[in-house]
Amino acid sequence: MQVTATQAKNRFGAICAQAKTEPVFVEKDGRIDTVIVSMAQFTQLQAAARPETLTQRQTQFEQTHCAWFAEQNQRFESRGLWCDDLRVW
Repeated sequence: MQVTATQAKNRFGAICAQAKTEPVFVEKDGRIDTVIVSMAQFTQLQAAARPETLTQRQTQFEQTHCAWFAEQNQRFESRGLWCDDLRVW
């Protein structure tokens, strides 16, 4: 549904009721300026935009690079550090 800002002001209660079933686009100066949505829709939008926590990102990183970590650990155990035999002159 699309209404003008004046219509939204004059029929605010009806507009809020309509927003529970579909987004209401409020037009100002010939362009859509604002969108009125229900609380349920707003909550969904917030949940979708919420960034992942650090723990979630760490878990995802470890799962993605698990094979590489295992390869590096195996290489270290078989060969040791690359700089073990360096001499300081």
